[in-house]
Amino acid sequence: MHRSRLYGLFIDTPAPDADAAGAFWSGVFGPPAVPEPHEPEFRMLAGAVPGLALGVQSIGPSDAPRYHIDIETDDVDAETARLTTLGAVEINRWLDCHTLRAPGGHLLCVIPVHSDRTLFDAEARTWP
Repeated sequence: MHRSRLYGLFIDTPAPDADAAGAFWSGVFGPPAVPEPHEPEFRMLAGAVPGLALGVQSIGPSDAPRYHIDIETDDVDAETARLTTLGAVEINRWLDCHTLRAPGGHLLCVIPVHSDRTLFDAEARTWP
């Protein structure tokens, strides 16, 4: 058995536009778009959506602007297997992150637990 929960929503933006996108979404939601120290491709809007991470992610010039979700889990391999059984296709891996494409073409990432453990324990769903 493993557990998972929706961790966050990410606004994927071509790198040259990421600062402007961060400023825009900061104006929409209120919190400043703050670069992540160890992951400079992310600008996080902490507290914009209670219980969820919201951020702007810089993407390469060949990628189209889009949104994607991250699902955090205490077992990345088990959650990836569960989602592929449901019809997702794994398209990439980067460090501990597995990127999948859901039926319909939407992207999602499966990541290890990133949120506060108390929040994860309170909100995560248990899967067989």
